[in-house]
Amino acid sequence: MRCAPARVSLALVRDHQALRRRQELLRARGRSIAWAAPLLLLAGITVVDLNTTERFRIISWIVLVPGIAAALCGVWTTAVFAVLSVLDYTAVVTTWPRDYQAEMPDFVLVGCAGLLAVLACVVRRNGERRMLHMRDIAETTRRTVLRPLPPGWAGLDHAAAYLAADTEARVGGDFYDIQPGPHGTRVLVGDVQGKGLGAVDTAAALLGAFREAGYHERELATVADRLETRMIRHRNRTAALGQGDGDRFATAVLLGFPPDAPHLVELINFGHEPPLAVGPTGVRALPPGSGLPLGMAGLTTVTGPPPILTAPLAPDETLLITTDGVTEARNADGAFYALPEAAAQAPALDPAHLVAHIRDGVLRHSRGHLSDDTTIFAVRRTETL
Repeated sequence: MRCAPARVSLALVRDHQALRRRQELLRARGRSIAWAAPLLLLAGITVVDLNTTERFRIISWIVLVPGIAAALCGVWTTAVFAVLSVLDYTAVVTTWPRDYQAEMPDFVLVGCAGLLAVLACVVRRNGERRMLHMRDIAETTRRTVLRPLPPGWAGLDHAAAYLAADTEARVGGDFYDIQPGPHGTRVLVGDVQGKGLGAVDTAAALLGAFREAGYHERELATVADRLETRMIRHRNRTAALGQGDGDRFATAVLLGFPPDAPHLVELINFGHEPPLAVGPTGVRALPPGSGLPLGMAGLTTVTGPPPILTAPLAPDETLLITTDGVTEARNADGAFYALPEAAAQAPALDPAHLVAHIRDGVLRHSRGHLSDDTTIFAVRRTETL
């Protein structure tokens, strides 16, 4: 399933990173030195003009000084350089022979250049504040939908990487969570079809249902049935509101870690890529199952949730679950990212290192131009499960 191009939301990340890098370059020992560039330019133009003949005057280049300040400095600093430019221009011009002295239009030009530079600086600073505000909103929304998970939560060592492709909310329809309960620990990873705030709303609805059912329900099949019901209810409500979500669905993987079977994992697959078990002996795919995506159960005559599959899981194996932003990542030649091969080459198999290895590999492979939301999630049992 495809969402809006990821390069749009990644552009926000890149813009913020570029802003941070520029700010770091313009600081020395923790203090801003952005003023140095326009000051050196101002001094250089003045010195050159004073040491050349009257037939080679470059003092008019001083209009560049407030422009440089507007690109690098704050509003008040830019205003100071605008005033300095006018004063310096006036002082230098008065040293010329009368026949070469500037007239009033030249002074007006320098003054107007300074004023425009101040206005441009105001616009730039407001744009930077908006970008930082959007980043904060995106982070708050992400943390609300994808709540932070404590280390070793529910007996699982875990790690996740998430890159959203949505152009409106800056968070997409990928979701994941770990829910401990009296009947064991459950894990849900999925991908909502579509884009925009509707996909975020659907992901939040499914996560809410999972957090309740995953705790209270004894059988994993009942949790799956609750997820399907919640998807249908949510879809009917949004369709009644005229939001055009009547055909929205979600692929997902539901995992169960029974407390009485430490070497097994239960699995229900809703049309999602099967998880990979990554261990010292290699990489193997868990059974794919035959379940339909959430919200599409009505397309089959078979009633009830998809069957529960079981698979052995060694203590040193890590389960790797990704969304199709990983498997559909392409390089310049159009080749897909080879996830199993990449997982087998991970330098370390703990969740944190494995997720970082896959994330970096996907970004290198696609050169940062992903075509879908991208989630990389890894879990491994701990002794306290």
